[in-house]
Amino acid sequence: MELRHLRYFVAVAEEGHVTRAAERLGIQQPPLSQQIRALESELDLQLFHRKPRGVELTQAGVTFLAEARAILERVEHAAAAARRTARGEAGRIGIGFTSSASFHPFVPRAIRAFREAQPLIALSLEEGGTAELVEMLRAEKLDAAFVRSPIGQAAGIEVAFVLEEEMVAAFPAGHPLSTGAAAARLPLAALEGETFILYRRPLGPGLYDAIIAACQRAGYSPQIGQEAPRMLSTLSLVATGLGVTLVPDSMRGLGVEGVAYKRLDASAGLVAPLNLAYRRGESGAAARRFIALVRQRRA
Repeated sequence: MELRHLRYFVAVAEEGHVTRAAERLGIQQPPLSQQIRALESELDLQLFHRKPRGVELTQAGVTFLAEARAILERVEHAAAAARRTARGEAGRIGIGFTSSASFHPFVPRAIRAFREAQPLIALSLEEGGTAELVEMLRAEKLDAAFVRSPIGQAAGIEVAFVLEEEMVAAFPAGHPLSTGAAAARLPLAALEGETFILYRRPLGPGLYDAIIAACQRAGYSPQIGQEAPRMLSTLSLVATGLGVTLVPDSMRGLGVEGVAYKRLDASAGLVAPLNLAYRRGESGAAARRFIALVRQRRA
């Protein structure tokens, strides 16, 4: 039995006449009659009562008609769903982000805009370090990821620049360097002698190395007292008074109690990039739509 046999049967049942059904299907009447008889023979039952002016469904035919219509409708639904997926209008994509990237307004806004524009695409979100996210991209567990650290020559991974923001110094509330005019900027050299709390290097080598290099340009090597597993954790440790840290400016919006911020002098040259990483040339249609949306919104 093939789908065409079901279509032939439904047409004859709906028309109540083999000749009219043949005209509707665009085939000759004798072959259609032959196919209906073959279908009845395969099912080992009679689907139609033959009458002088047409045909009428038997009780078995009535039951078979309902099932045949459901099958054909399901097939059409499957074909339409496949076409939507091929066009990138439906399906599922995985999006990753580092902890600090998720706090920049661009990231949630881009994800929200995509959900509104493509409601039939299910999103799976994953937080992790840059190295973790890159491995998930390679393993095809993610389709795109917002990262801070440069990835370098990662095989098969493309990186699109999105934006960059300045880094700010975070102090325990009441720290002498956090006081003074809010608009006044702090030279990075002023942090010499402070105990630094940094995000662990294996998870975010780009920002870690940039901070070390900037301090060295300012004339000293930072004294590192603690390394935290997430950038948000560095702020929690700062709040306890264990040291100071440098974070992307967008993280000030978290409002962590017990932490005060100070903008750095431009001579520090410290910026936090936000990039979108994805597999080179292997993204599905839905993922390509998300990448295109991010590229459009960054402009």
